[in-house]
Amino acid sequence: MSPVSPELDERILLRMATSRDAAMASAVLERAHFIPHVCDNVGALVQALLRGAGAIMLAEEVLVGPALVELTGALAAQPPWSDVPVLVLARQGADSRAVANAMDEFANVTVIERPMRVAALVSAVRTALRARRRQYELRNLLEGLRDADQRKTEFLATLAHELRNPLAPLGTALSLLQRKRPVPEEAAKYYELMTRQVEHMVRLVNDLMEVSRITRGKIELHLGPVLLDAVIDDAVELSRPLFDRAGHSLTVEVAGDPLVVRGDAVRLTQVFSNLMNNAAKYTPAGGRVTVTARQEGRQAVVSVSDTGTGLEPDMLKAIFEMFVQVSGTARDAQGGLGIGLTLVKSLVELQGGSVEAASEGLGRGATFTVRLPLMKNSTLSVRQTPMSQDGWGPSIEGTILVVDDNRDAADSLAELLGSMGATALVAYGGEEALELAREHDIDIAVLDIGMPGMDGCELARQLRAQPRGKELKLIALTGWGQQGYRERIAAAGFDHHLLKPLSLDEFMAAL
Repeated sequence: MSPVSPELDERILLRMATSRDAAMASAVLERAHFIPHVCDNVGALVQALLRGAGAIMLAEEVLVGPALVELTGALAAQPPWSDVPVLVLARQGADSRAVANAMDEFANVTVIERPMRVAALVSAVRTALRARRRQYELRNLLEGLRDADQRKTEFLATLAHELRNPLAPLGTALSLLQRKRPVPEEAAKYYELMTRQVEHMVRLVNDLMEVSRITRGKIELHLGPVLLDAVIDDAVELSRPLFDRAGHSLTVEVAGDPLVVRGDAVRLTQVFSNLMNNAAKYTPAGGRVTVTARQEGRQAVVSVSDTGTGLEPDMLKAIFEMFVQVSGTARDAQGGLGIGLTLVKSLVELQGGSVEAASEGLGRGATFTVRLPLMKNSTLSVRQTPMSQDGWGPSIEGTILVVDDNRDAADSLAELLGSMGATALVAYGGEEALELAREHDIDIAVLDIGMPGMDGCELARQLRAQPRGKELKLIALTGWGQQGYRERIAAAGFDHHLLKPLSLDEFMAAL
């Protein structure tokens, strides 16, 4: 019973006893700005009902024999959300067998005695349509939930697939290292392989966390004057490997005058890098990608165009929604969760801009256009660099306590810290950690928060209470980055809060 148009949803289907009655009722409804639809018989009314109706108005005289059975069957076959209001115009007294049958058979029926006042009829129809519109709201909600559930199911299947992909080479490399026991020179290629796959998994998880933070309004932007050509250069460098592997030609055309916007340079680099990555992934080998930046009025306009798989018209807006994937193109993209465009839209809108997609159809490429408000009378004398390329120091001095109930995580981190020159101590629980802290002079403690029994926050408070507790540097290590966790961690006395998996850049910066 999907509507063809809003007019069909609002129609009042009429089946009167005579054509004269039908004409009179239709005229009354038209004067009240309703949409009457006269049916010559109940069979025609049932067919009209299948196309859409706001309410049904019937004369008592037509509710007899096969007509009543046919209409009862049609009303019983409505979808779960639908309960079409039926108005029965009855002879005075309203106690005939036809009216009694109608009240027994129809779930949503109102009986109006004739003769009736026009105002009473109009009021009854208006009430019926108001109830019908609430049903349409329920229909739209159910359809939205069904679509969202389908998208989530597809998304989770994609997520499982994308997470399995790096696990396969990781498992194979580990098996080879265990079986072959290669010398360090030969083992280096396996370590490089494992590093690449771990980095890929980290990117997937980071994307998920990023979407979660943005949709809940928990992301922080560092706004300031940003030179767009510098941001585009950085985004090109990040996406360059994808273009090189696919043999794409990349053309960048930036306006001669500087385009300065107020934004977050790191996040804008992420926006344009995501758009370029999408263009590279969904364009067949040897394709063309063009990036242009220009000024239109008081806006900076950046477009990323490709010669790839393109988009159908109904996907041009839906493509930015969470969990939406373009049908038939999953095999064209080389991995990823399909949430990059959701990130793009959210980040652009947070910085006062907009993004839209355009395409002439499947197989004819696509263009994504970002519009950002230009700053007035702003200049930049120094090129901004969103991504730091600095490396981390090769050595650490001092005694570091690593506490994590995940033994593999604790042991591997301690071994890494030991390889960098630190004296690393390991504990797998709070009590064991407190005992080690009493026996050794600890300089730094890296604590997992989500431990059973004594969690990391309680352990931090007890470590602070020890004689040298105030001098101790406490680093929280957790998979949770929400604001509530950050506030709880700060209240426990931690100096730094780092997210798993540990980034050595961030860790060395904290030290």
